[in-house]
Amino acid sequence: MKEIERAAEIAGAWAAVPPATRAEVITGVADALDAAGPSLIGIADAETRLGTARLTGELARTTFQLRLLAAESGSCYDVRIDRADPSWPPGPRPELRRYRTAVGPVLVFAASNFPFAFSVAGGDTASAWAAGCPVVVKAHPGHPELSRRTAAIIEEALGPWGAILGLVEGESAGVEALRHPAITAAAFTGSVAGGLALARIAAERPVPIPFHGELGSVNPVIVLPGAARERADELAAGYTGSLTLGNGQFCTNPGLVFVPSESPFVDLVAERLRGIPDAPFLNDRIASGFHAGAIRLAGIPGMREVVPGPGARLLEIDLADFVPDVAEECFGPLGVVVRYSRLTDVLPVLSALPGQLTTTVHALPDEATEVEALRPVLADRSGRILWGGWPTGVAVTAAMQHGGPFPATTSPASTSVGTAAVERFLRPVSYQDWPSHLLPEPLRDDNPWDVPQRFS
Repeated sequence: MKEIERAAEIAGAWAAVPPATRAEVITGVADALDAAGPSLIGIADAETRLGTARLTGELARTTFQLRLLAAESGSCYDVRIDRADPSWPPGPRPELRRYRTAVGPVLVFAASNFPFAFSVAGGDTASAWAAGCPVVVKAHPGHPELSRRTAAIIEEALGPWGAILGLVEGESAGVEALRHPAITAAAFTGSVAGGLALARIAAERPVPIPFHGELGSVNPVIVLPGAARERADELAAGYTGSLTLGNGQFCTNPGLVFVPSESPFVDLVAERLRGIPDAPFLNDRIASGFHAGAIRLAGIPGMREVVPGPGARLLEIDLADFVPDVAEECFGPLGVVVRYSRLTDVLPVLSALPGQLTTTVHALPDEATEVEALRPVLADRSGRILWGGWPTGVAVTAAMQHGGPFPATTSPASTSVGTAAVERFLRPVSYQDWPSHLLPEPLRDDNPWDVPQRFS
């Protein structure tokens, strides 16, 4: 494939670019996308039905994370220098210099629900570029014209570095790209079924490669009795807003909520949901999947339909009737409320849940003892644990963890949002006893790139 061949040819040169120059190139892309904003937002709205207000904010997030990750390119090397030490136990230590270097061309599978922030110029592309890797993007069929136009703007902005972005379209082209021997890593955001199929291909290659897949999550919320009693209206309003934001088409949508049996939470949420008008889905395929999932969940023994749709839906079930199928993702504005009598009965259910992107706790300060028992369970099951908030906001920052145990992701040690996302596309290399002037720039004594170095 010519896009991958171009990426492979430029990979070494891009990895060798000083961080300041690399940051300047990436920032130029952000500037070009901002300048083209009105036209891009119009195309995106026509293809995704997300509305100009949402898309304007998403484009701003996209260019922000490009600039943020561009600035990160100088601090991602994790340079560690051990001076030679003849007295080192249990034997003499040679001089060792370790850093992280770019893995090579990266394949990014664009997502449907974020046509800017998880697409051609999204976080995966930005973090791979910051690591020194060229990118080939497999465009999402939900916004093909936007993908082409975004790629054209980026290529023009890149100038002589245009080969660090390539675009391919179609399912077969994506699979072919994933199998190409020049691709060294891949990133994906989408369904469990699609992600697992691609992860299998990545693993079965003659030379397997890392596959960083963000798959499914219902993002459980646990409301403790005190909070349910004293903050019922506030919780119902917050949950309704989070559940229906973007018509529920977020990977962090809170699809599962545990509340005390005597709480009025369900009735309060139902009242609000009935007043929310139906909203369009991203495409007919997602709409069909949502309705099929809603029917499946409603058919679980013991499940009760509180708000049956056809738009936003609310179901409830008693903890005694909980089965694993209750925790399967239904992508869209559907919430399942699980009523419990004792929090201690909820803990084993939470422990048995599949991996999640997020979990959330709502509690009062005087419920600290109960929270202490809950916290390690949630940390074991998720990548981000919220206190008193809602999971649908994912900040682009240094400490963000947007990942989690399988099936939330295929690589729980990484994140797809925030500056740590760069680490997915780097690998460590250690040099032993090399002359300083022959070393890569980050490892040299004169440190020409002025990157952080740690000595021991």
